[in-house]
Amino acid sequence: MKKIWGDKRYHSLNYFLREKFGEKVFKISLDAGFSCPNRDGTISRGGCIFCSERGSGDFAGNRNFSITHQFNDIKDMMMKKWKSGKYIAYFQAYTNTYAPIDVLREKYSEAIEQEGVVALAIATRPDCLSKEVLDLLEEFNQKVYVWVELGLQTSKESTAKLINRGYELPVFEKAVKDLRERGIDVVVHTIFGLPQEKRDDMIETIRYLSSKDIQGIKIHLLHLMKDTLMVRLYENGQMNFMSQEDYIELISKAISLLPPEVVVHRITGDAPRDLLIEPQWSLKKWEVLNAIDKYLEDNDIYQGKEYIKE
Repeated sequence: MKKIWGDKRYHSLNYFLREKFGEKVFKISLDAGFSCPNRDGTISRGGCIFCSERGSGDFAGNRNFSITHQFNDIKDMMMKKWKSGKYIAYFQAYTNTYAPIDVLREKYSEAIEQEGVVALAIATRPDCLSKEVLDLLEEFNQKVYVWVELGLQTSKESTAKLINRGYELPVFEKAVKDLRERGIDVVVHTIFGLPQEKRDDMIETIRYLSSKDIQGIKIHLLHLMKDTLMVRLYENGQMNFMSQEDYIELISKAISLLPPEVVVHRITGDAPRDLLIEPQWSLKKWEVLNAIDKYLEDNDIYQGKEYIKE
């Protein structure tokens, strides 16, 4: 099999960005101080049961500082490892379209005005994309490359209810349609290992997404973290965690089912060492990533190998 994504058997984000911008591109994770309708009572309180106190922005900047301050702090850290490159302003924590339009415009503008920024990434919920927000995103997509990240997690509705996702599949499908009609790329978050899900459920989520007009995917391993609602299930003996070996096999199967053009932004995940309860093997991130590469190579698996276009 000819490797067409550099040294990877899948269409990695690093490969995509180097092809698009011609050099290394770093992601600068920002916390704009927003909330979430799944936390403030608009939809629910407490958020999704796996979500940390920082709204899945555990590695983002400090929301007490301005966007510029956060950007420069993180950029300085990045520069210790990489001496040159461009940047993606990534609004990561909480729901980053959940604020008045003038506030969103101000935050996004401050981010893309930073030197070297070539892209804007917005993590949000499918139910927080009003016409006014879509208009704003389309406006910014004329200035820099924009992608929007939607937290689907699973295509199984019973699991969605269990994790308190707060919306049903038709809402997600409309959000994808609305964004794509405006020429905005869509990146979807999924989680492997959610409570009560079997292997076939996780594979079905990938099959479901493989038939949608999405441009990127993030596959996260479920992390059980302290002070999340999911801890209750764990304490009641209602959770099982995948072994590293099972996860590697599952990820490899998922990669084979994805369309070759979909960019794989992530195939594992990060959790703060001081917050992680299970699975502890996930802390060895590079060991896991290298093991996935080896498994793909040893078994001649590559992205799109089992993809069937509908």
